Amino acid sequence: MDEKYSLAKRILEKYNQLHVLKGYNLLSEKSKEKLLDQILKLDFETVKSIYDNKDSIGVIDRNIIQPIDVIDKEEIDEEIKNECIKIGENIIYNNQYAVVIMAGGQGTRLGHNGPKGTYMLDITPAKSIFEILIDRFKEAKEKYGVVIPCYIMTSRDNYDATLEFFEQHEYFDYPSNAIKFFNQEELPMLDSDGKIILEELDLIKEGANGNGGVFGSLYRNGILDEMNNAGISWIFISGVDNILANIIDPLFLGLTINANCPIASKSIKKRAPEEKAGVFCIKNGKKVIVNYNEISDEMSRKKDEKGNLLYGDINIVSHLFSIDSLYQIINEKLPYHADYKKCNYINSLGTKVIATEPNAFKFETYIFDSFEFFEDMLIYRVKREDEFAPIKNAQGEDSPHTAKELYLKRRCF
Repeated sequence: MDEKYSLAKRILEKYNQLHVLKGYNLLSEKSKEKLLDQILKLDFETVKSIYDNKDSIGVIDRNIIQPIDVIDKEEIDEEIKNECIKIGENIIYNNQYAVVIMAGGQGTRLGHNGPKGTYMLDITPAKSIFEILIDRFKEAKEKYGVVIPCYIMTSRDNYDATLEFFEQHEYFDYPSNAIKFFNQEELPMLDSDGKIILEELDLIKEGANGNGGVFGSLYRNGILDEMNNAGISWIFISGVDNILANIIDPLFLGLTINANCPIASKSIKKRAPEEKAGVFCIKNGKKVIVNYNEISDEMSRKKDEKGNLLYGDINIVSHLFSIDSLYQIINEKLPYHADYKKCNYINSLGTKVIATEPNAFKFETYIFDSFEFFEDMLIYRVKREDEFAPIKNAQGEDSPHTAKELYLKRRCF
């Protein structure tokens, strides 16, 4: 223990973070070891670099943004549609398709105590978000006669509860060996002076590293190699909270393959120019997503000859990647974005402080920043009412009430 303490202390001194050990002598032997182990596993050089460069991801030059071309599902020729469905179904029939669901969030905003995926929707019979999504796999199993693997990315905080929930519900009658769980990676949270924040005297406060962390987590948990060895060639990645996510879509898959694109993403039309959502566009010749505030009001209102908004296709976190593209992404570096958040912490007196205003940086990568690594990608526009019913807020838009209405209308694809 003494040797481990000395090593941890030297590291903290080097990076001016010695305050992390301020309550060390008050800890039990077990808690001391827990804290030292956490310190020794952290990549302080990366954390320092991220903090030092947190202001380098700025607002982009609007002059380099151009409108994007999309494939609208409603405008696809029937013959091409049928050909592409066959291409996609062939991938599914040959066990070359898998789905990743990003489910690291808690249901706090919904007033729900537990992983967001365990939230029960008030339908008859009542179903959790997880069960609604697993229903898609069961429908595909019945239709295609294959068991599509499902990989669920959890957080450190909700891994045990998620696994227990699936075990209690016997994996919703889907083969348990086809549903696997893995943890999202985390990064320490820092205050405005770059100091690591303590959650407890024996615990550094860490936050999930954003949905862009799915790539590294798939790789470092051995799942990407597992997929590759199993012959999986295409992976669909979706968030957990969209209960209408069409996660097994042979047409989308076939269109992407037919267009010879390594990656693809679904979009929906904006409700109005003012809708606050990430927008698909072209930046420096690459198809990307930019934040709604990175295009001007004038740009957001421009329309094409059909009356569609030129910058009106928004991200619904429904992405498709070839296995080769995922290996390419993990060899690249996604930029980190700094978000200033409220974070409870332990102060210099060892007292828990409840934050009332933002006080800490949380560092995240975004999945869509990977798009710039590729020369081309397919953007596939679908109808909002068909494929987008997120559950984010307790009331109002994107709430259980609005999602329930949409789900009951589109129970079957």
